[in-house]
Amino acid sequence: MRILFVGDIFGRPGRTIVKERLPGLAKQYSIDLVIANGENAAAGFGITPALAEDLFELGIDVITTGNHVWDKREIVDYLTSTDGNQHSPARRLLRPANFPADMPGWGFYEGKKGEIPYAVINLQGRVFMASNEDPFRTVDQLLKQIKARVIFVDLHAEATSEKVSMGWYLDGRVTAMVGTHTHIPTADERVLPGGTAYITDVGMSGPFDSVIGVQKEIVIEKFIHNMPARFEPATGDPRLCAVVVDCDPASGRARSIERVMAK
Repeated sequence: MRILFVGDIFGRPGRTIVKERLPGLAKQYSIDLVIANGENAAAGFGITPALAEDLFELGIDVITTGNHVWDKREIVDYLTSTDGNQHSPARRLLRPANFPADMPGWGFYEGKKGEIPYAVINLQGRVFMASNEDPFRTVDQLLKQIKARVIFVDLHAEATSEKVSMGWYLDGRVTAMVGTHTHIPTADERVLPGGTAYITDVGMSGPFDSVIGVQKEIVIEKFIHNMPARFEPATGDPRLCAVVVDCDPASGRARSIERVMAK
């Protein structure tokens, strides 16, 4: 089984390059399952129901998010609109599982591609981020109830140490543990000894002529003068950052992980 995970889709440039390049990448790498982090799809901050539906129509099977998931308030009603359909698009849009239990939405999804069961878990880190439930204990509880062997984890976190720690913690228990949030791809992709594919950060699918997606002049000015500023999404040099994970569907063990950056 071959899984493509697309890093944080940032604004219109990110959505556009994913639309343009996803079909070719899926064919080139013989992809079976597509997962993407979409929390920045709406002009860099949040995601709307319409944009989520657009991403699903591109062939993305599951969308993960993170700390910006609530930035567009209309997403709250969307996450509660499944009407009992466990495989509806709204059910396949995730928010971090270690958010407070009474928040709308779900932090994991179980489905099938053909005859292969799979699960996707969305977590958020706590170092340099808002205080939520412990992602380590949360994932322990989720793994007790998930039956699929192929399990993909997106840890949306700031600190590299937290993401590396989670990778080692889950080694041998999940197929892949990838990091998102910093919008900067890291060069440490590998398969850990227990068979878990790992990378600290997949990177951003969006404008690289920017400061992590935002117009660079605005961010530089803020660093220099430390004055409040309204962040506006950049548009130049869009790129798609992703990883391809090849795994054994019977055992769930990863065989390989490869970084992808497409212009």
